[in-house]
Amino acid sequence: MVAARITVNGKETPISPAAAHTTVLDFLRDRGLTGTKEGCAEGECGACSVLVARPGVNKPTDWMAVNACLVPAAALDGQEVITSEGLASVDASGAPTALHPVQEEMAVRGGSQCGYCTPGFICSMASEYYRPDRCAHSADTADAASESDSGSDSEHGPNGFDLHALSGNLCRCTGYRPIRDAAFAVGSPTEDDVLARRREQSPPEAAATEYTQDGSAFLRPGTLAETVRLLRERPEAVVVAGSTDWGVEVNIRSRRASCVVAVDRLPELRELRVESGHIEIGAAQTLTEIERRLDGSVPLLAELFPQFASRLIRNSATLGGNLGTGSPIGDSPPVLLALEASLLLADADGEREVPLADYFTGYRQSVRRPGELIRAVRIPLPLSPVTAFHKIAKRRFDDISSVAVAFALDIEDGTVRKARIGLGGVAATPVRALSTEAALEGKAWTAQTVEAAARVLRAEGTPMDDHRASAGYRSAMLGQSLLKLYAQTTEAVSS
Repeated sequence: MVAARITVNGKETPISPAAAHTTVLDFLRDRGLTGTKEGCAEGECGACSVLVARPGVNKPTDWMAVNACLVPAAALDGQEVITSEGLASVDASGAPTALHPVQEEMAVRGGSQCGYCTPGFICSMASEYYRPDRCAHSADTADAASESDSGSDSEHGPNGFDLHALSGNLCRCTGYRPIRDAAFAVGSPTEDDVLARRREQSPPEAAATEYTQDGSAFLRPGTLAETVRLLRERPEAVVVAGSTDWGVEVNIRSRRASCVVAVDRLPELRELRVESGHIEIGAAQTLTEIERRLDGSVPLLAELFPQFASRLIRNSATLGGNLGTGSPIGDSPPVLLALEASLLLADADGEREVPLADYFTGYRQSVRRPGELIRAVRIPLPLSPVTAFHKIAKRRFDDISSVAVAFALDIEDGTVRKARIGLGGVAATPVRALSTEAALEGKAWTAQTVEAAARVLRAEGTPMDDHRASAGYRSAMLGQSLLKLYAQTTEAVSS
């Protein structure tokens, strides 16, 4: 087997002798690429972001920004990485000759002060700069920063730049306005832009990896069949996809595993199929890939995605990982419960389908057996026409929810024919609000019905007091969320 290596800024670099748990951040810094910084080691500040060549949605390759502090270096075996140092133009000797357009705008518009966070902002901004479907709303972007308030909203520039691309990057110096100005001022890649041209070629195929160092192994089998056989042989193995959860365990809690098995590039886990009776979403597709491929066709998921962590996290995180951890405060379970989703679980003996409502059995526990992994999420069709996702948190974006509520209702001739409500953050597991659903179904969609059902919803689950919210607050927010949904639907009908 070929020795594990990563192409960094155009140069192949062996991963050895890095430990199997070494992050991309430490791997790069150990090789002198110190533009990549560690700020939080949890994927919340973005100081560590780098660009990775990934399979594209609108072009063969997308340049995706990811948190280098969370991803194991071995997970990028055979892959291409660009750091902030690799964006500038260089001559034959490798000496820089010109700033990248993103770097230029950040410099001239005062987007950097202490500079610690700047390389991470640059990489996240470059990922959005190279997004294939980014379209300017104005013919003249040279003065876009001064015209930015004339865009469609404060989070999208006239050059098509989506500020959500920077939602995972923190800066404590500039006040963000100069960074926003720089983002809204960048133009489009030129025809001779090397990284823009690179999008027309496919990214490297995922390498089958067997990287062992000091008794610990990072393994990436080539097929699902190989993976489930391996998991049967190595029941102690930790399964990872985007490593957005496991990476925190490694960094903050110093957890180590004798064997890590990566499933993020398994073809069988990366399909998205829309069939007559259901939508099937591969468990290893990133949330960004799902968002772009569905393109709003599942409105409840479309409402979820912008509120799920940050773009940096969504570029790596997967539905399989979010469900596999069994966290009661994961954002996707309430939505998928409302959508009546089921999970396809695979092991060496075959595959079975389990309704998500029956999947969780206790705090971070599920019916998933040892050696079994989530292959796909299946959402039945047709979809309910009235949907909403309400996430109550201390920040609008990039935060953990205190309460999450997802609604999917069928309302015909003013009567609730079907109601599905998923809840997060109010019990040891994500739960369906079964009593509230029963209080709504068959009743007229009126203020009186909704107010009565809201009182039932306040008592669903077993909310507790913690540092995010009190039990009383959580109960109040449950009831208020249904009242908000009624107000929203009434307003939509009247308009």
